[in-house]
Amino acid sequence: MALHGKNVTYSSHSTRAARAAHAKGDREFRTYDTSAIMPKKSPVPLVAAGVVALVVLVVLCVLVFRGCAGSQVELLAPGETAEVVIEEGESAKSIGDALVAARLIGSSQEFTDEVTRLEAASALIPGTYTFEGGSTPEQLVRAIMAGPASVGDTLSVPEDMTRADVADVVAGATNGRITAEAFLAASENASVYAADYPFLESAGENTLEGFLFPKTYSVTPEMDAEAVVRMMLDQFGIETADIFSDFANSYPASVGLSLYDTVKLASVVAKESSDDPEVRAHVASVFYNRLASDRPYLESDATTAYEVGHDPTADEVHADTPYSTYSNPGLPPTPICSPGLASLEAVCAPTESSDLFFYFTTAEDGAVQHFFSETYEQHQQVIAENTASEAA
Repeated sequence: MALHGKNVTYSSHSTRAARAAHAKGDREFRTYDTSAIMPKKSPVPLVAAGVVALVVLVVLCVLVFRGCAGSQVELLAPGETAEVVIEEGESAKSIGDALVAARLIGSSQEFTDEVTRLEAASALIPGTYTFEGGSTPEQLVRAIMAGPASVGDTLSVPEDMTRADVADVVAGATNGRITAEAFLAASENASVYAADYPFLESAGENTLEGFLFPKTYSVTPEMDAEAVVRMMLDQFGIETADIFSDFANSYPASVGLSLYDTVKLASVVAKESSDDPEVRAHVASVFYNRLASDRPYLESDATTAYEVGHDPTADEVHADTPYSTYSNPGLPPTPICSPGLASLEAVCAPTESSDLFFYFTTAEDGAVQHFFSETYEQHQQVIAENTASEAA
């Protein structure tokens, strides 16, 4: 008899006993071990998959090893030499890459690891080097820390130095090979360099006073006065990249100063302040407040000192001359020195204050004391108190 429908039982007239027997049989069937009667699976696919996985693993290991070890190059043999030029501000990784390109080491990682071990990242001196094949990474790092043997001219330009003084330092560092006159001529007109250095755009045809960045440089034998000037301008661009990259939205720009004006003000702050960054920022605030007041005179002795070449007298600071900021409102015609980064940062981020005066004095222990005042009366009282104290 044919059975129709989805629910099929062992009997067309199922009883309770039949249904129980059916359920028991179903449970036993589901738990029965049928592996013995199942068809056998071939191990070939599993073996093949394992071989593929192993090959992939080996390839990955080789790639990783090559990435870590760097490209295999035939290094210079002892007795062979290579010349490597290290630029000012170049990173250890970049120097390592140059050493690899010169076939002195097989991987830049060897060099950077040694720089880290010797804590030499800030002690790598730029210049032109001649290295011999077979040198170890440590020998290379220590040689760069000592300075290039082929360069005998180390030029140290202190902060807050005038262009004329920098010219003398250049002449001294190069034993007269680059004369002071040649350096002054090469730094006479900012517009000559403006196309290559956008930060000079607002300097017009003024000198490069203010832009000859204070730093220790290596002057190679082939460098002339213009090359030294460009090296200093390069450094100015590197050092000020963060604070001048968006000058249009900077604090100086918000009060109407150009980038050139900012360097002018920073040069005055450099000459009128101390090494303490907070003091520099406070002095910058005082000068900003003076410029914004009803009587916008900086009244800085330092601007006249730049003009006359010595500590000025009272008559000299009040004389009607271009750099007298007692007689002329606003900023001096040009910067009065090359300010360091701290002074430039102070002018870009001055302290918030209402002070219009400052007074510095040296305590008995040699520490410099700083006093800031909002009014002239307060300022005079500070001077009187400190003068009395010194007299006692």
